Formats: sequence, structure tokens, C-alpha cells
Amino acid sequence: MSLHEQHKIHRVGWLRAAVLGANDGIVSTASLIIGVAAAGTTHQSILLAGLAGLAAGAMSMAAGEYVSVSSQSDTERADLAQEQKSLEENEEVETAELASIYEDRGLEPTLARQVAEQLMAHDALGAHARDEIGISDVTSAAPVQAAISSAATFTVGAALPLLVAWSVPLTSLINTVAVASLVFLALLGGIAARAGGANIALGAARVTFWGAAAMILTAGVGHLFEALT
Repeated sequence: MSLHEQHKIHRVGWLRAAVLGANDGIVSTASLIIGVAAAGTTHQSILLAGLAGLAAGAMSMAAGEYVSVSSQSDTERADLAQEQKSLEENEEVETAELASIYEDRGLEPTLARQVAEQLMAHDALGAHARDEIGISDVTSAAPVQAAISSAATFTVGAALPLLVAWSVPLTSLINTVAVASLVFLALLGGIAARAGGANIALGAARVTFWGAAAMILTAGVGHLFEALT
């Protein structure tokens, strides 16, 4: 019987960006709506603020993710270029360095040397990128993918509390948006944890806690603004 393990690490790039985008979309838009509503404004003004927050947040997430992940990608390329130059100029030193890494992982010196030589004969840069620098195809930076994923999921996340705010009367808007958003956050945390192979209850609890804290804080700011005006 063959055993084939289903690992989740290949999902880390898009999953991080997607969860961050959706979570930020729900939390920031719900908090914005609740804060504006707590200040005693009209239903139309609340919806306008929420819609503006959705548009601005989606673009901010896309730009932020692209710049951040591009910086990571630039660093990876620079490290790979440096490693390639070192391989061309000091192949023996690099072979010994790779063998030393395998020795530290438990291989006998002779076997470690053989493994290093064979891997370098097959793909020297790939072997050093993976085992010396820590760069692999699975975890390498993908700026465009991260930007699109974050923007799209932020939009979906932000649309949820905005739709709730649009569909309920002003008198019950704050409570309804808060409760619905906490449910959305719990579902998101659970789904993300499931996709990443982590504890579902813990994933749901932590995003719900921080979402509730953000909404409470903005509601307090809104009430304070109303009291001062």
C-alpha cells in the first residue's frame, strides 16, 4: 500500500494574501461602518463611507502586497545572482559548503560530499538556493499573484458588512453589522485554518477576537465624536 501525504505548504503564498485581504476587508469596512453609524450620521452617509472604504482598501491592499512581495522577490534575485557568481568562481568551496550543510543534518562526511556533488551536477544553483539560502519554488515570492489575491479577497470581505448595512434599518444597523461581521470572521478563520491544515477553532477564535476589538474601538470613537459635536 502506498502512502501519499498531502502537504499544505504550497498554499502558503496565496493563502496568506487571501486571508489577509478578506480579513482586512471585513474588519476595516465593518469597523468603518460602525464608527460612522455611532457618530449619528444618516444611512446614506454610512453606505457611502463603507463603499469608499471598500474601493480605497482594495487598491491599498493590492499596492501594498505588490510592493512588499516585490521587495522580497528583489532580495531573492540578488541572493541568487550572488550565489551564481560564487559557484562560477569558487565551485570547490561551494561544494564543501553544501556538504557541510548535509553533515549538520546528520549525513556521514563521505555521503554528504557525494550528495553535494551529485546535486550540484544536476542543478548547482537550485541546490544552494534551496539548502543554503532557503529559497524554493514553493515559497518564492509572486508579487502579481499576491496583489490580485489580496485585492479580490478584500473586495469580497468588505462587501459582506456593506451588504448587511444596506439591507437593515438604521436603528438596528450597528448591532446587526457587528454580529454578522463576527460570524463572517469566524467562518473565514475556520476556512483558512482548514485550508492550511491548522486548528479550525483556534483560527476562528483569533480573527474573531481581533475583529471584535477593532469594532469596539471604532464604535467608541464614533460615540465620542457624536458627544463632542
